[in-house]
Parts: sequence; C-alpha cells; structure tokens
Amino acid sequence: MVGKLLTVVFEPDGRRVFVSAGMTILEAARRTGVGLRSECGGRGVCGKCRVIVRDQHAVSDITDVERKHLSKVEIECGYRLACQTRVLKDVSIMIPLESRLESIKILTSGFERIVNLDPMVRKVYVALSKPSLTDVKPDFERLSDAVGVVEIDYDVLKILPNILHESNWSVTVVLYGDRIIGVESGDTANEVYGLAVDIGTSKVVCHLMDLKRGETVGVGSMENPQVIHGEDIISRIAYASSDSRNLHELQKLVIDCINNILNGLCGKYGVDSGRIYELLFVGNTAMHHIFLGIQPKYLALSPYTPAIKRPINVKAKDLSININPNGIVSTLPLIAGFVGSDAVADILATGIHEFDGNALLIDIGTNTEIVLGGRDGMICCSCASGPAFEGAHIKHGMKAVSGAIERVKISRGLEVEYSTVDGSKPRGICGSAIIDVVAELFRHGVIDRQGRFNKNIEAQRLRRGESGIEFIIAWASETGVGYDITVTQKDIREVQLAKAAIYSGCSILMGKKGVTEKDIDRIFIAGAFGNYINPENAKVIGLIPDVPIEKIMFVGNAAIAGAKMVLLSKDLRMQAESILKLINYHELAADPNFNNEFMNALPIPHADINRFPSVKELIIHPNI
Repeated sequence: MVGKLLTVVFEPDGRRVFVSAGMTILEAARRTGVGLRSECGGRGVCGKCRVIVRDQHAVSDITDVERKHLSKVEIECGYRLACQTRVLKDVSIMIPLESRLESIKILTSGFERIVNLDPMVRKVYVALSKPSLTDVKPDFERLSDAVGVVEIDYDVLKILPNILHESNWSVTVVLYGDRIIGVESGDTANEVYGLAVDIGTSKVVCHLMDLKRGETVGVGSMENPQVIHGEDIISRIAYASSDSRNLHELQKLVIDCINNILNGLCGKYGVDSGRIYELLFVGNTAMHHIFLGIQPKYLALSPYTPAIKRPINVKAKDLSININPNGIVSTLPLIAGFVGSDAVADILATGIHEFDGNALLIDIGTNTEIVLGGRDGMICCSCASGPAFEGAHIKHGMKAVSGAIERVKISRGLEVEYSTVDGSKPRGICGSAIIDVVAELFRHGVIDRQGRFNKNIEAQRLRRGESGIEFIIAWASETGVGYDITVTQKDIREVQLAKAAIYSGCSILMGKKGVTEKDIDRIFIAGAFGNYINPENAKVIGLIPDVPIEKIMFVGNAAIAGAKMVLLSKDLRMQAESILKLINYHELAADPNFNNEFMNALPIPHADINRFPSVKELIIHPNI
C-alpha cells in the first residue's frame, strides 16, 4: 500500500510537487524542475543548496553536516541544506536568491583561424531527365550519375521514387562526404546548415553555422543541466554508473538542453531545423560518453580507458536531436583519459600542432586539460582542478551570474574596490575575483606563502569568524544579500588546491619535454573561466608559469572555435585525426613525481620561489 503523498511548495515561484515521506528537499526540487544549486550532487560537501524552511516540524532534524555549513544565525532563521533535509509533512520551502540556478556569464566564442570552406555537408541541385521506354535507368542510378556518388542512405532510398516523381525530377541532393543523406523537392541548395556544440562540464554552447557561406548565423548557450547531479565529472560518472536509468537521465538532460538552444536559434533566425544536416560536438571524455549514452564507469577506474577513441557518426534521429532526422551527429577523436575531443578542438583552433617552438595550452575548467609542445610533438594531461574557480567550496562563492563580484583590487590601506557582473549589488564572489583576492592579500602581506592570514595585522576588514580569520570584501550594507561577503582561510586553501593541481600538471609536462619557463614561447589560456582572469594575478598565486605577459594569449572558448572550423573544413577534420599521431598522453595519477610536484605547488606561488622571479620581488618588498 502506497503511503499518503505530501505536498512541497517551492517559493517564490509557487511550484509544487507531491512526494513520499522521507524524500529530501533536493530530490523534490529536481522532480519539479526547480533550479537549486547543488555543486556536489547532493553529497553534503558544497553547502550551496541552502533553503529556508518556515516550519521545522515538517522536516527532519538538523544534521551535523548542516551545522558544519550553516552559522548559528542562519539556523535560527530557518536555513537548511536541501540535500540533508527530509520531508515529513506538507511544507513550504523558500529558495533564497543565492541558491538559485540562474543564467550564467558564458563565454560563447574563441580565437578562430581562417579556413578554406569545404564542409562535409553540401547540396547539389539537379534537373534529371525523366525515364522512358527507351531510358529505363533505375532512379538511384539516374541520380547517382548526376551527382557522381555511389552510396545512399537506406531511409532516403525508401522514399526516393516518390520524391523524384512528385518533384517532376527536379531535386536537391544532400551529400555527407560521398553519401546521399537526403533528397529534397526543388532547389534548396542555398539552405544548408550545421551546428557546432561544446558540451562542457559546466556549460553547453551552440553555434548555428551557414555551411554554404561559412558564416555564424547565431549563438546560444545554457548551463549544463547535469550540474544538479554534481559539479565535477567524477560525481556525474558515479551517478551514471549506479543505475542504467541514471545514465539515460544524464543523457536526456544534455540532449534536451541542446534541443532547447537549437529551437531558440532556429526560431530567432528563421532557420528550418530540417535544413541542419550535421551536429558536430566536442567535450571531455566523460561528457562524450554520457551524451552518446555510453557507460562512463570505467573512465574513473584504473587504467582509465574510454570505450572508443576514433571519431564516430550517429544519425540524429537515433539521439533524438532536433535537426534533419537523417542528419549526422559527429565528433572529433578523443586523446586518452579525460582528455577528450575538446582538447583536439583547442589544438586546431590555436594551431599549436603547427607551432615552431614550445607552446603551452591550458584549458581551465572543472577538469583542466593541458597540452605542451608544437609541430615536433606534443604531450598532454588532464588534472582535477575542481570547481573552486566556479565558486564551489568557497563560502560565498558563486558562478558568474548577476551580482557576482568578478574583479577585486585592494589598496595599501586594505580598502577594497570591486566590480560585479551586470553592475548589480554583490551577492557573492566568482572565480576570477577569488584569484584577485588571494593575489592581492599576498601582495599586501595579509597572507603568507602558505596562504595563512597574518595575525599581526590589525584592520577593520580582518576579523575572526565562526570558522576562523576572514577578510571582508563587501560590507552587508553594500550587498544584495544582507550580510558581509568574506573570504575565509578555507577559501584560500581551496584556491591553493585548485591552482596546485593545474601548475603541477604544467610542471610535470615541462619536465617530460625537458623545457623550462624560459623555453616556453607562448601560453594559450582557453576556457570560459580562463578568459576573465587577470594574468598577473594568476602568476602571483602560481596558477600558470612565470613568463612575460606578452607571451600569454587568451583564446576564449577555443573548443567551440575548433568545432566550428572542423564543421567548415574536411581538411581540418583530417588534421584532427593526424594530431593523435603527434601527441602523447601522460597519466598524472601514475606519475611517481605527482605528489611531490603537487605539494611543491601548494605554497604561493611555489615552494621553489626561483621558478617565479617576478613574484619574488613581492616577498622581499611586501606591499603593506
């Protein structure tokens, strides 16, 4: 017998859902589609799924995990963690502004090189001679002779006779390489489109392309909806591996996301989705597998092998993608481990596979991919830099949404200047500003090389909070949330862990190639987050190697740029496969020096200060 269902109402939207007793508030929110932050996937680690429960008798007792993340004042005001709180009676839940998933500041474009227009998809208009008693050539052979190809999709062949007869033998043939994937009535040769997609761990970006003219028609993006099951790829893999239905759910979430972006672009620009014949996507290995419905479990288990590496093509209808049903969903090759087709796209966009000398490519994200080398050979790795730069595990951290502090400057008197996304009142602090804060506190001697606060400094903005010393970035009276926005000792440690993961990856690759910072001719910083960071501050904290600023180039979303280039050029598609012969993958988890490199990279900027000569001056002459 099924027990009585309980009603949960989510305010301020007024959405309601009926649930069984004992379900967590987070699961109830997921079922009704309420956008509630949960960077750790509901494991009680991030503390971001804060909600306000007016009637505490309607829910389970507060847990030790909640007491760890919530202050006494917050608990007294009814704050709870949605992932830890179970529904016992009908209840109304308020989702505060800082806990809501909103449109984030997404970098949708990147550095692009000029390509010769020669896409896989092309259309040819033909006016065929009609069959007669003296010309009984079959329909396909008649069409094949006109366009010079000998392969046709089975689904197209089935309807070919009707199309030819109903069109009075004047048709447009849709070709994918040397295969016919469509035959359309009349002359539609000018209507040929493709979609380039970057499936990131945090974001999904789509570029609608006119393949006839080689132009971008429109751009759309959304946060990857899979974040409700965890901010990082390991959380997603764990969720997908626990039940086949979970893998299907994650796959459907990202497919629905792409379709929503696609439908919006087609509506906005007046493009018939049936005239889109290829969707080319890139992403890390985990995102690749989940999108295709391939079990990702073994990516997280030694020896971390993917199910497939080479490019594959799938019919759009088999994935329920809303382009032409016979259109092709394609991907670039994977490299190894978690280094996926997005890294291949990065390489193509920046051209480092043709680079004379040594170029370092760092695509910063929750899963950071690093490539070092040039035309004579490359080496790559991936590192779990984690979501700290996305605002996770930071007390007042948030994504780059409206109200997020994105730039910080601290003066000699420890006064703070900041700017926010959209100029709104501050509600939290995002990744680019976290780097600024740590660098500025270090410059002014407020924290030492180990990231510890200097207890000898007395300043109005330095105080002891519930979890130790913290620095106030914005006073409560300035904010849109009604409380001080601070950076804590734990926050600084999270930044050190993230930057150490990235720098140690760079350092190990440099050692493998036998190069030093002086040998690096160019650093390409890619990724949505990377485009917004201050390069000097990134060097100060030891996030990237200490090279002159003029050698650092921000290339934005290079993955989507590379995907677009491949969509427009068969030659670049072949180059993508040839890159695999030039590049070697290095598994950091198996490197005997990794732990030592990582520990040396934890101090600011590094245990070996001689590796950061430009920062060494700050230590000798701190700007107090």
